Amino acid sequence: IMMTHGMADGKVGLSLDDVVYSYYGNRNGTTLETKLNGSMQDKAPQEVRTEIIKWARNGAPESEWEPRFREVFAQHCIKCHSAIPGIPNFTQYEDVQKAAVIDEGASIQNLTRVSHIHLFGISFIFFFMALIFSLSVNVPRWLKEVTIAMPFAFLILDIFSWWLTKWHPAFAWFTIIGGFGYSAASAFMWFTCMYQMLVMSRNGKVYGNAWEADIRLDDR
Repeated sequence: IMMTHGMADGKVGLSLDDVVYSYYGNRNGTTLETKLNGSMQDKAPQEVRTEIIKWARNGAPESEWEPRFREVFAQHCIKCHSAIPGIPNFTQYEDVQKAAVIDEGASIQNLTRVSHIHLFGISFIFFFMALIFSLSVNVPRWLKEVTIAMPFAFLILDIFSWWLTKWHPAFAWFTIIGGFGYSAASAFMWFTCMYQMLVMSRNGKVYGNAWEADIRLDDR
């Protein structure tokens, strides 16, 4: 999250503005301006960034592209913005011009792609972590159930909040709540599993099958 959104507002650290600018956009300037003052701030010197921003504010006239700005983008931008899928290709003027408009945040296509990756990729991690956690001992059955369900619930909230924030910036709070929620739940599962596997396993006691113990409690 820090790598993706942490500099969206041009300041170090993750803030509410970072989330808003990433999904809703900064409607006070162009996409180029927002990125050059934010997450791309370290990719070009101040004078170069200022020159590009002025050009974008003037409507990014094509007459200035060939003699000057093609070379600027080639020097500072196209190392990434030509080879990495999912980000704009800045080798052609037409693609640069699309970024020289009012910043409206993440596109629908990008949100769809990232939502798909995020939902299925992180769900697999939570699934295997929950499977191991379900075998933990001396943890009440109800606490296991709540803890296992929490990461998935907060993950859905997190992804849903991206789309809501795209519509209105006030929903950015839900992105922060969702991220904090599934991080806390998964951290609790991880530390519990690590403690029981690395510490409790050395005390010489045999704890038996945790699943069978939970089932017996249900039958009482």
